[in-house]
Amino acid sequence: METVLERPDEENIDGVSSFEERMVLGHRSHIKFPFSIIFSTLLYCGETVSALYMFNIYRNNNDKFWMSFTIGFFFVGIVLDQVTLMFFHKDLNKNKAILLFWHIFFLGPIVRCLYVIINYHKLLKKLEQQKKETQVSMSRRHMILKREIVLSIHGIFMQCKAFKCMSVIQAFLGSVPQLILQLYITFTIREWPLSRAFLMTFSLISITYGAILCNTLAIQMKYDDVNIKLRAIEFICIIVWRCLEITTRVVTLVLFTTSLKLKSIPFLLIVFFILFLAPWLEFWRNGAHLPSHTKNNSNPVGTILTLILITLLYAAINFSCWSAVKLQLSKEEIIDKTPNWGHRTLHHSFRFIENVIMILAFRLLGAKTLLNCCESLIATQLIISYLLSIGFMLLFYQYLHPSWPDKALPEHTENQLEAM
Repeated sequence: METVLERPDEENIDGVSSFEERMVLGHRSHIKFPFSIIFSTLLYCGETVSALYMFNIYRNNNDKFWMSFTIGFFFVGIVLDQVTLMFFHKDLNKNKAILLFWHIFFLGPIVRCLYVIINYHKLLKKLEQQKKETQVSMSRRHMILKREIVLSIHGIFMQCKAFKCMSVIQAFLGSVPQLILQLYITFTIREWPLSRAFLMTFSLISITYGAILCNTLAIQMKYDDVNIKLRAIEFICIIVWRCLEITTRVVTLVLFTTSLKLKSIPFLLIVFFILFLAPWLEFWRNGAHLPSHTKNNSNPVGTILTLILITLLYAAINFSCWSAVKLQLSKEEIIDKTPNWGHRTLHHSFRFIENVIMILAFRLLGAKTLLNCCESLIATQLIISYLLSIGFMLLFYQYLHPSWPDKALPEHTENQLEAM
C-alpha cells in the first residue's frame, strides 16, 4: 500500500537534512505525538457527520430551501479540505493514485491521519533502535537509520502544517457560513433540535480552533528561527478572547439578517468586498508589481489566481474575527510578520462600528428572538461581550504575548511536533 509519508524530493532532502539531523541527534525528547492532526480530523469527522445528518432531516421534512444551503456549505468546506491537502503535498505531480482515490470519496484527511499515527510509531521504534546501536556500529547501516529518522520527522512535521492550513480554511470558508445558516434557521423557526445543536457546536469549535491557529501561526512567522510555546494562561486568554469575539460576531450577523431578511445582503456584501479589495487597493496605490519569487514559479494567470484565493481567505477571516496578520500584496513577503497597533486598532474600530450598526438595526426593527428576551438587553449584552473580547485581546498582546528570549525555544527546535 502506498504511504503518505514517502521520501521528499531530492531538492528538499538537502534543504532539511543538516537542520533535522541536529534535531534528531540532540533533541529526541522534544518529538511529541501530533495531537493537532488528531484534533483536526475529529473536527472534520464531527462536522461532516452532523451536516449529513441535518441534511437528511431537512430532506425528510421536505425543507428543500434549508437542505440546499446546508449541503452547499458542507460541500464547499469538505472539497476545500481535500484540495488543501492535495495541493500542500503536491499529490497530482507525484501521481499518488491511492490517495487521490480516498480524496475523491472525501476520506483523505482520515487516511492521512491514520498514516501519520502509523509512521509516528514507526519513528519511535527507529529511535529505540538507534539508542541500542553501539559505537562499533557507526557504519553505513547506522547512517541510513539516522537518515530514515530525519525523513520521518520531516514528513510528520509537513503533515502537521498541512492539517493546520486545512483547519483554517475549513473554519472560515466552511464552518462560518454553516454556523450562521443553522443559527438563522433556529431563530427563524424557533426550534433547537439536538442534531442541529451538534452541528453548530462542531462549527463553533472549528471556527475557534481556526482563529487560535491564526494567532499561533502569526507568532511563529514573527519569530522565524524559534518555536514558541504558549503557557496555560496565555492559551486560556486566547480561547476566551476568540470565543467572545466569534460568538458575538456570529450572533450579531444572525440577528441582523433575521431582522432585515434580504435587505441585509447589500450591507454584508459591502463589508466583505471592502475587506477583499483593501489589499488590492493598497497594491495598486503603491504601483507595485507581482512578487518576483511568485513570478518565477508560475505563469501570471496562476499567480493572480493564487493571490485572489489568498485574499479571499484573508477577507473571510477578517469578516469573522481578527486575522492576527496583515496581507500586503505590494511587498515581496505578502504577509506582514509584525502588524502594528495602528492596523490592529483600525480593524477593531471598524468592526465595532459594524456591530453597533447591525445591533441598532436589530433593536429598532424589534425582531423577536428564540429566547423571547428584551431586545435592549440582548443588544447590550452583545456590545459588552465584544468589548470584553477586545479587553482580552489587549491583555494578551500587552502582557501575555510571547517574546524572545524568555518564551522562545532555540533554533534547533523549530520543527518539533507539538500538540496544538
